[in-house]
Amino acid sequence: MPNLTNPELAFVLARLLLGVNFLMHCLVRLPKLAGFRAGLVKQFAATPLPAPLVDVFAAVLPFVEGGIGLLLLLGLFTRPALVAAMLVMTSLVLGSSLLEEWATVGSQMVYGLFIFALILYCQHNRLCLDRRLSRPEAV
Repeated sequence: MPNLTNPELAFVLARLLLGVNFLMHCLVRLPKLAGFRAGLVKQFAATPLPAPLVDVFAAVLPFVEGGIGLLLLLGLFTRPALVAAMLVMTSLVLGSSLLEEWATVGSQMVYGLFIFALILYCQHNRLCLDRRLSRPEAV
């Protein structure tokens, strides 16, 4: 294992932590995807969001989360994956706000701060495929 500075080690471990989190959101939802979709449609029935839009979002969300998680675990397209993670969190904050689930919004804001920190310190990304493939624009 290469000798990592403390900021490099902290970034890699935080990237892996977020990657596992996003990937697990996907893996636990896939076996029960139909129920997850139906539950979200029911939950958002009283909001201004159209049911077909909520259904499509619920169908796609686990795969987006899984893709982001896998990219973060591999350290591939790290910066774009973090941007995608922040956009996912933004959409979740919007939905939770429409439901007035403020405790959930608070939790999602913590995710946002975590992702913000990773984007801010992306230059410390090591032990990643981005560096192996000489993709400095992705780091």
